[in-house]
Amino acid sequence: MIEFKPLVATDIETIVSLMQEFYAIDNYPISVDVSKTLFQEFISNENLGKAWLIISVNEIVGYLILTFVFSFEHQGRIAFLDELYVTEKARGKGIGNEAIAFITTESRKLSLQLLYLEVEPHNEKAQKLYLASGFESHNRQLMKYKII
Repeated sequence: MIEFKPLVATDIETIVSLMQEFYAIDNYPISVDVSKTLFQEFISNENLGKAWLIISVNEIVGYLILTFVFSFEHQGRIAFLDELYVTEKARGKGIGNEAIAFITTESRKLSLQLLYLEVEPHNEKAQKLYLASGFESHNRQLMKYKII
């Protein structure tokens, strides 16, 4: 059975350690200290979003982070599935499917209008998971502008 435990302050060390594993897959930079500080802010302000640890057979096997945005186009609050990570040894056991089912159910409970997510072009397994779960490729191109 899979459980989704809401993130609390005492879980920050654990989730940041998991983030380091996740970011290492694509060689993304991560500052442990900055991430810990960001989680303190994130947990203390429920308007920013929600995060959960994924637990299977009493072992933490991943995490989910959902961040909130207000959209006029979509007539209310939407969310970005900012991160979904399942540890390597827990993959292939249906945990990703359960995580997507959980997050879509939670999104309805939170009265969200839409979920967005990003997936790396090379991550074909994740793309198949999302498409099979009802996500659609977006016709727009995601762009970014770094403020700092």
